[in-house]
Amino acid sequence: MVEKPDQQPYLLSSVSNALRIMNSFTVEKPMKGVSELADELGISKSAVSRLLSTLASEGYVIKEPTTQKYSLGLQILKLNTVVTSQLEINHAAQPIIRELAKSTGEAVLISVLENEIVYIEQIECRHQECILPLVGHRSPVHCTSAGKLLLAYYETERLHKLVKKGLTSYTAKTITDKEVLQKQLIEIRKLHFSCCESEYLEGFICFSAPIRNYLNNVVAAITIMGPVQRLNEHTHQKIINKLIRAAREISRELGQNG
Repeated sequence: MVEKPDQQPYLLSSVSNALRIMNSFTVEKPMKGVSELADELGISKSAVSRLLSTLASEGYVIKEPTTQKYSLGLQILKLNTVVTSQLEINHAAQPIIRELAKSTGEAVLISVLENEIVYIEQIECRHQECILPLVGHRSPVHCTSAGKLLLAYYETERLHKLVKKGLTSYTAKTITDKEVLQKQLIEIRKLHFSCCESEYLEGFICFSAPIRNYLNNVVAAITIMGPVQRLNEHTHQKIINKLIRAAREISRELGQNG
């Protein structure tokens, strides 16, 4: 489609394509080759190669000599540190989620909704089978506890926009029926927490509760995540109680009353 003259006239295609390359890397697919990126993004191989060389020279990507594939570089971590250090939620949540992780022994995460779930803070669990670092990672909304929780507090119009493209199945337990999802969201609003078991990651269960700001708006989710073998039904109520208490403490730090 030809861009209209008055629409974003100052965008540089080379910068846009470089950002598209960096955004294409995921936890599931952390390494990609030139041909793969060219096919995925619809950019010529020569352009992809030049952009990757430029990004590599600045430390934003790294080339693996054996496979000739690229992955994100350590320079990304520097930017991540700058961004997360400025987030008010992170400052408010840090001591509280550290205590929650210590008392439960499980990983604790903070996330926000930007069409997808974006994890902005994480405290590791104390067990060997710890969760991969997820800060900066994006996850689908319809099959994660944080995603469902934040969807439950969104207006109907925005909810429709988020799910109208269809609900992708990731495991045998992923909810792909919109009506079933709608019923779950109604229940989540009643309970003030959400739970997902093996809907996105096989063998893991997550519980999430809402974090509110001074206007009483839900702005983020706090999540406890662990393997289903350890977080069995006998532990659920204790985990949920601690989670909701932590969410309320963070909300008070953000100025929420009541």
